[in-house]
Amino acid sequence: MKYLWIILLLSMSLLAGDTMSIYDIKVKDIDKNEISLSKYKGKVMLIVNVASKCGYTGQYAGLQELHEKYASEGLSILGFPCNQFLSQEPGTEEEIKNFCMSSFGVEFDMFSKIDVNGENTHPLYTHLKEKGEGFLVDTIKWNFTKFLVDKDGKVLKRYAPSITPKDIEEDIKKLL
Repeated sequence: MKYLWIILLLSMSLLAGDTMSIYDIKVKDIDKNEISLSKYKGKVMLIVNVASKCGYTGQYAGLQELHEKYASEGLSILGFPCNQFLSQEPGTEEEIKNFCMSSFGVEFDMFSKIDVNGENTHPLYTHLKEKGEGFLVDTIKWNFTKFLVDKDGKVLKRYAPSITPKDIEEDIKKLL
């Protein structure tokens, strides 16, 4: 009987874990307003952990290009600043926002700084890492790791930081 309860509890926890949707997660935008990701239902999302002082920072330009080309067709780009990789995002939200606007004309949605690894990992990145497995390990290895999420909220693919926004364009177009 004891083992039956254990099996039942394990089954319930596994089922409960599968029912969580990306749309159940709340985040804070760059202005610190709480936002539910349900706002993006029916849209294709490209979710990226970003940094202002990284060798890949130039990818902001490519992300902005994708935003300009495909936002009207249902693409949402979500940028999440992260300071976990060699302190490459040391600024405040206001400094990050100003840098992105003045340097790259960023108009896509930017969010408050978060942790993508470790004990303070934001629930969004816990979900993304669980659903979009990485190569060898599931941790985020560097800034500008990208996750492509379909219109139903399913994490389809993870892209390494070296994969440019332009390299992802065909995958995005197939989903729009």
